[in-house]
Amino acid sequence: MSAVRPDDHPRLEVSGLEVRFGGLTALDDVSFDVRPGEIVALIGPNGAGKTTVFNAVCALVRRRGQIRIGGIPAPRHTSALAARGIARTLQGLGLFPGMTVRENIALPVAGTPDAAQRVARQLESLALVADADRPVSALAYPDRKRVALARALVIEPTLLLLDEPAGGLGADDIAALGDVIRRVAATGCAVLLVEHHVDFVMSLADRIVVLDFGRVIARGTPDDVRRDPRVEEAYLGVRADA
Repeated sequence: MSAVRPDDHPRLEVSGLEVRFGGLTALDDVSFDVRPGEIVALIGPNGAGKTTVFNAVCALVRRRGQIRIGGIPAPRHTSALAARGIARTLQGLGLFPGMTVRENIALPVAGTPDAAQRVARQLESLALVADADRPVSALAYPDRKRVALARALVIEPTLLLLDEPAGGLGADDIAALGDVIRRVAATGCAVLLVEHHVDFVMSLADRIVVLDFGRVIARGTPDDVRRDPRVEEAYLGVRADA
């Protein structure tokens, strides 16, 4: 687990978040925070609203409630995210297959004076140096996942949103991913991840927020959440009072 001082002010604060799509309420009164150096996981069944939380933070959906980044209201336009230190990976990776690994990673910092140095640091950190000048299309899926993560990290974010980073990975790659995420958090970056791989979440997260039908049904440490009967009900359909 990462080390977080109790007096650290939250990097991300979500309060009373509500998102509606027509007559459907996707998120209802969702509140949580993530502090610098902390890893917080959002979990829940399919359709619980996890990715919608990410989309709300990234100004991709209309919402009500408050989202604050470093004590300041979150950007209302996606173009302002990187300047505020916010980076996100996507479930679909979103890489450009005809471009090289180096070119993909460089996209968020193109034109900045230290772009080459930032890219070099991520190539080294994510063990991608040998593949730097290969097209992304030539890489195996786990390697493409590392490229997507390196592209997010190249802006040196203070808030990192990871959308199912362990999806499609084997045990060894998941273990290596966990090490990378812990290293990122150790720099003081606040990490929020959505993940279906529950064992991975339990071994990695400092705190967990559980969503079901757009509402928070449980929160706390991995041990707290593991023992909460509402979580078992949401995942397994077992009545909490049974």
